[in-house]
Amino acid sequence: MEDQENGLQKERSPKALSIEPGLSTAHTIDQDPWIQVGLLLVTSFSCGYMLGYSNLILKPLGWTWGLIAMLIIGFLALYANWLLAGFHVIDGQRFIRYRDMMGYLFGRRMYHITWSLQFLMFLLGNMGFILLAGRSLKAIHAEFSLSTLRLQIYIIITGAIYFLFALMIPNMSAMRHWLGVSSVLTITYVVIVMAICVKDGKSSVSKSYAIEGSGTEKFFNAFNAFSAILFADTSGMLPEIQATLRKPVVKNMRKALCMQFTLGLAIYYAVTILGYWAYGSNVSEYLPNNFSGPKWAVIVANATVFLQTIVSQHMFCTPVHEALDTRFLHLDQSMHSRDNIKILFVLRAGLFTLNTFMAALIPFLGDFVNLIGSLSLFPLTFVFLSMIFLKVRGKTANSVVKAWHWINIVGFSVITILTTVAALRLIVENAKAYRIFADN
Repeated sequence: MEDQENGLQKERSPKALSIEPGLSTAHTIDQDPWIQVGLLLVTSFSCGYMLGYSNLILKPLGWTWGLIAMLIIGFLALYANWLLAGFHVIDGQRFIRYRDMMGYLFGRRMYHITWSLQFLMFLLGNMGFILLAGRSLKAIHAEFSLSTLRLQIYIIITGAIYFLFALMIPNMSAMRHWLGVSSVLTITYVVIVMAICVKDGKSSVSKSYAIEGSGTEKFFNAFNAFSAILFADTSGMLPEIQATLRKPVVKNMRKALCMQFTLGLAIYYAVTILGYWAYGSNVSEYLPNNFSGPKWAVIVANATVFLQTIVSQHMFCTPVHEALDTRFLHLDQSMHSRDNIKILFVLRAGLFTLNTFMAALIPFLGDFVNLIGSLSLFPLTFVFLSMIFLKVRGKTANSVVKAWHWINIVGFSVITILTTVAALRLIVENAKAYRIFADN
């Protein structure tokens, strides 16, 4: 019991998995009610990234195809996560990590592929959070002074604050004390953003919704938008989130998903649609850059975005913390014992030093979103799920269901390639316009 309270737990080790020393974990599992996890999902996905979706999704797709794509990909993401939640236990073995599940079913290579895709997604996502919050800080300073510091200074400040939060809040379950604060911050900036968008939209008479670019650019930009939509809908870490839930785990996970895909999607749909309606094809990659005022509202919006990201980013980075903590901490001691706190300090400091440096080096916010969605989330959400289904239930499923999952595997593999090419193409284009350590 003492170990559970301090976040250190051990699970029985599946004999088929020799690629990891059992299913030990340094983080808390089996403790959280579904409403807590549901609120965690809603607030984490309703983060500051949402203020770029008008630019990343609707600007390249336009009204008709943009709304259709948002609805279809949102439905497919819910379906995929709903189905994946049902594979929490396979052949009597319980899985608290996605990579363990893939390793058990498909062997060592798929274990490492899955973990590599997840690890890349978590790191790139965290770099994007650091960059986003750093820009919020700079925007606040700009309201008070015509001479601001370089963007990299604000990024360093953000990285240091994220580090301190991760050191104090060791795991996902421990975030429960901060979800109320995160909810208030989310409501505050969403209301302000929507109100300013309505005001600016009504006062603007020269908006254009034309989709810009050549045919080739429109084609690749559309696939970048698909990646951004998926990034807004899912995390690629459902087994890791599900592990924190109380029993019945599958039922509770699905309740939390319903909360995310109703309340959560309603929030991001509203902000995305209003932002594009208000500013059209001139909508910025960071929505507050378009705001006409008032000054106090811009300051409060940026401040609440910054504070909210401190909490929301932690969920997406927790699987990396869990892997490092389980590998290096003393599991027979409490999380904040004298020995473990030293190790925690080094682990968290190393991770956030790396992420902060990379965010300062290449500050291309939209590129983080597109590359994450394309390279990692499409296979993690759709391709791997169908592989799991065919492996576990293929012998009993009818031919129509099996054909559907084979279509998913082939189709989303092709989409993964196309969206990754589109994301890399965008990075190359931005690299021509930006320099390293750019101050914009």
